[in-house]
Amino acid sequence: MKFIIARKVGMTRLWKDDKVVPVTVLKAGPCIVVQKKTVEKDGYNAVQLGFEEVNEKRLTKPMLGVFKKANVKPMRVLKEFRVDNVDQYTIGQEITVAIFQEGDKIDITGWSKGRGYSGAMRRWNFQGGPKAHGAKFHRELGSVGQHTEPARIFKGKRMPGRYGNERVTVLNSEVIKIDAENNLLAVKGGVPGARGSLVLIRSAVKA
Repeated sequence: MKFIIARKVGMTRLWKDDKVVPVTVLKAGPCIVVQKKTVEKDGYNAVQLGFEEVNEKRLTKPMLGVFKKANVKPMRVLKEFRVDNVDQYTIGQEITVAIFQEGDKIDITGWSKGRGYSGAMRRWNFQGGPKAHGAKFHRELGSVGQHTEPARIFKGKRMPGRYGNERVTVLNSEVIKIDAENNLLAVKGGVPGARGSLVLIRSAVKA
């Protein structure tokens, strides 16, 4: 299992086999192994990674204690990745983009752009009402009520509400190019989130 934490830099395009491929550039790592969790002690096997060094004044005392215990520099981001065997990792070990190879299949988890309170047409791609002058509604919902029985709106009905800012995972993205010198990873297609947002990368589980 390969995994790393990254930030989204932006999109561009690269040539591959005489074809132009749209890619998302990610600044991935370097990450430091801060903690190991085991079935015996914690109930599951996982490795905790730290990403992006930060001034210790910006951390709370409990968080600072985690890094002091591991004897590593304070990090802005802490994320866990489930693994089968934690023995192959050591506290303080550095993980970089060099663990990946071009052509690798990966899963990328990010948080989609938050769009606030949105109407049903934008949120659920509803068709809306007639566009003619005589129509009484254009971008509103149609009837959402029920008959005398059950006389209520069913739970889960698609209606206006908060749109975006959800955890989204893109499966089986392909690594197109690696720049280990600058910690950059170019992956095929789009990645959830805005520029500068955090993403989690791991080996594809359904490759």
